[in-house]
Amino acid sequence: MNRIASSIKNRLSLRPPQEDSLNILAGLMDSLVLQKNCDLSAELEKVRSAYPVCTDFERGFPSICFALATGVGKTRLMGAFIAYLYLAKGFRNFFVLAPNLTIYNKLIEDFSKQYHPDFVVETADTIYMVETKKEGAMEDSDVQEKTQAALQYCKYASEFTTQNGGKPWKYILIPHNMVQVNISFDYLARGCEA
Repeated sequence: MNRIASSIKNRLSLRPPQEDSLNILAGLMDSLVLQKNCDLSAELEKVRSAYPVCTDFERGFPSICFALATGVGKTRLMGAFIAYLYLAKGFRNFFVLAPNLTIYNKLIEDFSKQYHPDFVVETADTIYMVETKKEGAMEDSDVQEKTQAALQYCKYASEFTTQNGGKPWKYILIPHNMVQVNISFDYLARGCEA
């Protein structure tokens, strides 16, 4: 797996079938000629030599289909493909088709979600991603979804930083009413670490 694909895999927390598909795309993008009026039969032969199940592009350009089981995360994989093509190959325009408005609206929602922590705090031995939330909202589905995203980020960030001589990352979710001028960050971190 090349560096860009590996980074995308970690950032998006790809599952093994998604990771495999991203590796296939990365390998094909390194071997195929990505320009107009290329020799389609030569490009098809490159794909067929690695993946004999591909017998035809069915279009006037290289066209590849990935078959994944329901629930594996095809939307996330599509995002990974777009990120890879942008970062590795400089593609800037993407055309995404959706079979109906329900899926279209879900795609817009999925690609519009962005997560930014309230604070990042560095101590002598740890880097903390910190969220403060109203005490009554701690169990809200949106807060729990962000918590899972932050925990995944901290897991992958810690793997990278500890392998490279850095500090581990931890996530803490703090009820807003615990934040007081006379309470230290260490106390909050010990009491609220996820």
